[in-house]
Amino acid sequence: MECIIIPHMAQRIQVPIKRLAGQEDLPLPAYQSELAAGMDLYAAVPADKPLTMDPGQIILVPTGIAIAVPPGFEAQVRPRSGLALRHGITLANTPGTIDADYRGEIRLILINLGPDPYEITRGMRIGQILVKPVPVTQWFEVSQLPSTDRGDGGFGHTGS
Repeated sequence: MECIIIPHMAQRIQVPIKRLAGQEDLPLPAYQSELAAGMDLYAAVPADKPLTMDPGQIILVPTGIAIAVPPGFEAQVRPRSGLALRHGITLANTPGTIDADYRGEIRLILINLGPDPYEITRGMRIGQILVKPVPVTQWFEVSQLPSTDRGDGGFGHTGS
């Protein structure tokens, strides 16, 4: 089978972003490769006061930015795979959602699932952000749902 490479033609949207006071030295979220889905977020902790996460600890880490997500979209915050693999650092609520009407600072809820303490320093890449379309859902009640082969088979119904 022949592999066809399609040029990157993703939809582009503009999202207003504001650096909060005292955070001008931190980079704005940016893609790290041409076809990356997420942009890195940076820790806006004081340079002289890094945060140490003990194993099992959950902390709220500021990013120093606020955004205005356009109506019909959400921003999702997600873990960085390298932090999770090498150190057990991930988001406790992944993916986290930033709604279109939120205007406060983006902060990440990090958890240390690793066996060792981990230090979060200023400017460290701590997560990723993606802006995604969100359709408006309208429920309509029915007396019976359409059938499928799976039916009501739950967790593990296809094997381990």
